[in-house]
Amino acid sequence: MAEVVYPPVLFLAFSVFRALGLKFTVDGEEHVPTTGGAVLASNHVSYLDFTFCGLPAHPNKRLVRFMAKDAVFKHPISGPLMRGMHHIPVDRTAGSAAFDTAVNALKAGEIVGVFPEATISRSFQLKEFKTGAARMAVAADVPLIPMALWGGQRIYTKGRRRDLSRGKAVTLAVGEPFRPEPGTDPVQATEELKRRIGVLLAGLQERYPQQPSGDDDRWWIPADLGGTAPTLEAATAMDVEEAAERARRRAK
Repeated sequence: MAEVVYPPVLFLAFSVFRALGLKFTVDGEEHVPTTGGAVLASNHVSYLDFTFCGLPAHPNKRLVRFMAKDAVFKHPISGPLMRGMHHIPVDRTAGSAAFDTAVNALKAGEIVGVFPEATISRSFQLKEFKTGAARMAVAADVPLIPMALWGGQRIYTKGRRRDLSRGKAVTLAVGEPFRPEPGTDPVQATEELKRRIGVLLAGLQERYPQQPSGDDDRWWIPADLGGTAPTLEAATAMDVEEAAERARRRAK
């Protein structure tokens, strides 16, 4: 597969990271396979997660094909870039085509990136996982790679203005892959995936090298860790209301 677009986009992204003085810590890079297909599944806390989650694959010279909502592919700027990088559009009203495309990519030896929560977690804790990542791994007979990231929400996340001040830490951890056997219940595989990502995420939160600058800077920390982010229950209610509002707009 010709890679005309991905390398220059990566160069631009790394240049932006340097300009922002981002301080990356990546653990578990050795768990990304050097060859063959795999599903890389991560939690989702910011709009920048797509750019961050591919970092652990770079030492092995692997490129990750992310699944993203089709609206991103329809944008006049991001659309050509996403298609040029061979990412996979997802139409949430007809997801079978995206599923088939992802499985074919996995069988062809690609790493496919998935956010099982589907949308950004406003609580910054794990919310309900969709079973798509596990179903793809089973269908393509490839491993699932659990991954967690932390800190990106401080730069640009749902419901907050962008903060481009320099020097923020972004931490990532990749766990040991596991391979669901053919015929594995995708619900059970998804529960195991969520458990493993939860362990990685808890470790990142515990070891995160920076602290809030004051009480008004605790918004990016989960409520159960002493922060002022919405609780998981409150965040879920906000997601439900947002989905209902989108449905009302479509109906009009």
